[in-house]
Amino acid sequence: MNNSQLKDGRGDHIPSFSERIEHLSKKRRELIRPIQEHPRDYVLLSIRDVAAKLGTDPATILRIVRGLGFDGYRNFKAYLHELSIANATSLETMCNGKGAHSSILWHGQMALEQDVRNLHALRNTLDLKRVAALAKRIHGARRILILGGDLAISLVYFLEYRMTLLGFPVIAATTPGHSVNTARNCGRHDLVIAMSFRRGLRQTVEGLQQAHANGAYCVGITDTFISPIARFSDECFLTPVEAHLSNSYIAPMSFLNVLLTICAHQHKGRTVRILKKADYEQRHGFRWYSE
Repeated sequence: MNNSQLKDGRGDHIPSFSERIEHLSKKRRELIRPIQEHPRDYVLLSIRDVAAKLGTDPATILRIVRGLGFDGYRNFKAYLHELSIANATSLETMCNGKGAHSSILWHGQMALEQDVRNLHALRNTLDLKRVAALAKRIHGARRILILGGDLAISLVYFLEYRMTLLGFPVIAATTPGHSVNTARNCGRHDLVIAMSFRRGLRQTVEGLQQAHANGAYCVGITDTFISPIARFSDECFLTPVEAHLSNSYIAPMSFLNVLLTICAHQHKGRTVRILKKADYEQRHGFRWYSE
């Protein structure tokens, strides 16, 4: 399977590095383990440089790469790039940024420009026909479960709130216990949306696995095709979260806005009827401050 196929988001099983390494001999597993543990240290190196760093020869590295299931070293390097993204920590993203001695205003400008690049990447890669197909599934689902935790809780609650406003039967699960209990009760008429980035939060991945095993249609929203969220979903949408400190959720939030807009307009008459019921409260309800 080549990288373009890996990135199409349509639910093909993408082996993890741990699964790939099982096919190697014990000696080769130990030789390649430093790359698994610190992919960022190797992602920019040529095959000769990798061989020298690991104390072996390029021919051995190439045999190991093919034993891992890659066509060649170029595909392996692309995979390493994704692995380095998935394993990045907040400290690494801050310390590895360019311009370490620049002004704080420069760093603020770089953060803003990174957000713009994330939005451009989403705009250039998002398949709106797939989003429309997902919106159709949302309209037909018996129940919609949204999984997410940690910093992604903000995305979960935003999507739940907006879906509730549009009249969809939605449940948000943001804790380990709630995730596993709600996922256990999902079935083939239900839709699950799981959001987690980088390595993937355990509670979200395990909830997704449980729901998928029960026959629910599972949709992942993550930032790399090697994420376990992509691996255990029927289909997956990639939204970049690159930032100079931790993750930036401007692209995932934009994706959710696109999805909600398409959901609202797919059955516009239904949406208008529902929003008419909310209109008076939004204009005159007790929640709103007035002089």
